[in-house]
Amino acid sequence: MLGVVNRILLALAGLVLLAAGVCLLTAARPLGGRHAPLLTAATRHRYGRAEGWPWWALLAGLALCVLLALWWLLAQLRRSRLAELPVDTGDGSFAVLRGRALESAVAAEAGALAGVAGCRVALRGRRGSPTLRVALELEPHAVPADALAGLAGPILTHARTSAGLPGLPAEARLKVTGHQARRVS
Repeated sequence: MLGVVNRILLALAGLVLLAAGVCLLTAARPLGGRHAPLLTAATRHRYGRAEGWPWWALLAGLALCVLLALWWLLAQLRRSRLAELPVDTGDGSFAVLRGRALESAVAAEAGALAGVAGCRVALRGRRGSPTLRVALELEPHAVPADALAGLAGPILTHARTSAGLPGLPAEARLKVTGHQARRVS
């Protein structure tokens, strides 16, 4: 979702800058030179006749742009991975399970499956509802259904029980590694 917002904002900023550049290039001749102002007193007076409401609309639009830019900046700085999970120990207290530890445990178990060349795992979401994003890199001879069944069965069950969660949704992305033909000489 954030990638789509980034692309849209980048496209809008590019269009605004392009339009501003074209407007300045086409209006450069009648401006009257380097030292002439862009808005003369007559132009400001003409747009400010109705109790100055166009200037307030301009300021409100600029304030909205600043607020949207701050929201976008905060969205960029927000962590995408979950750092830790609380685990109920059964005696009324909680232990802390590091997100990286759970990720590496799931990656190690999934990497040991038959036909899996590599695995990357990311724990995302909120503390109350975490999700796993698993990227499996399969060897050319591997059967994707077997690798997915191995991941969905014992590996996710083990991760769910070790974290003390009633459910742990997971998204798996499978990619088959290419192999190069052997040279015959």
